[in-house]
Amino acid sequence: MTESGTNRAGYFRANLAWIVGLLTIWAFVSFGCGIILAPWLNNWMLPGTQYPLGFWFAQQGSIYVFVLLILVYVIAMNRLDRSYGVAEEDDA
Repeated sequence: MTESGTNRAGYFRANLAWIVGLLTIWAFVSFGCGIILAPWLNNWMLPGTQYPLGFWFAQQGSIYVFVLLILVYVIAMNRLDRSYGVAEEDDA
């Protein structure tokens, strides 16, 4: 395999690892905390509110975590792009 092919394979593996890791976190938060663990999490209230924690994860928390994971992915991909030399340069 050529140097470029090795670089592409490494970049793809690193990108796939980030995607799998972040989707695993998202699945745990949305399905685990929002559905499966919700009755157990409802034993606690969200600090500063009267909302049960399981209800909050099902209604709001999973959305907040998803948006945060998008931000983490953008930052991670920008760093990965720079490390593999495929970063988009700003011409402005």
